[in-house]
Amino acid sequence: MKRKLIRLSQQYVTALRKHLKAGSRACLQPALGLGRRAVVLGLETLELARIHERALVTLAAPGGKDGIAGRAEIFFTEAIIPIIETHRAARQSKIQLNRLNDTLGRRTAELAVTHRQLKRGIVRRKSVEAALKISGIHYAKLLKDSLQLQGGLRQLTHQVLAAQEDERKKISRELQDEIAQTLLGINVRLLTLKKEARTNTKGLKNEIASTQRLVLKSAKSVRRVAREFRNA
Repeated sequence: MKRKLIRLSQQYVTALRKHLKAGSRACLQPALGLGRRAVVLGLETLELARIHERALVTLAAPGGKDGIAGRAEIFFTEAIIPIIETHRAARQSKIQLNRLNDTLGRRTAELAVTHRQLKRGIVRRKSVEAALKISGIHYAKLLKDSLQLQGGLRQLTHQVLAAQEDERKKISRELQDEIAQTLLGINVRLLTLKKEARTNTKGLKNEIASTQRLVLKSAKSVRRVAREFRNA
């Protein structure tokens, strides 16, 4: 680094000498080139000013002589332009960086808010899922119980219908037995009437009355059974 500074100082002296000799026809392009090299080396304005002062001492340029000091000042002013532009660019970059940092800070805050909202949403979703799961288990149990009750109800209905059918069959058998007995009694009475009709008129009347009672009893039995069938 030291060698580079020495070389830059030598180049500065040479370029300044040529500039001062050229007078008003001097070109400032070499000064800009030296300023750019100073930027590459990382020099600041004060450090380049010291190089300029040593160059003036080396060239023994007296102040105000034939405007030499003024031209030297113009040369130095041109040389520090790249450094100033670098500072300006750095300031601009710093401003942009600050803006980016502000934007990043806002985005970070927004992301934090979004993250918190997302976490709350996840908690709510998990709560809803848990509630739905519990409800699902509850409804599944209710459905299972309902199916079991329906199965029990069908079985009970089948049993009731079977019992009713058995009762109807029983009543039907009893009715058949009772009617058969009654008809058998009527048949016996009629046979008796047939025999007595030839000899005993009075006894015939009694047998007819008894037979009528058997017929009425049979009719009552049929009506009773019919009512029981309707009520069953």
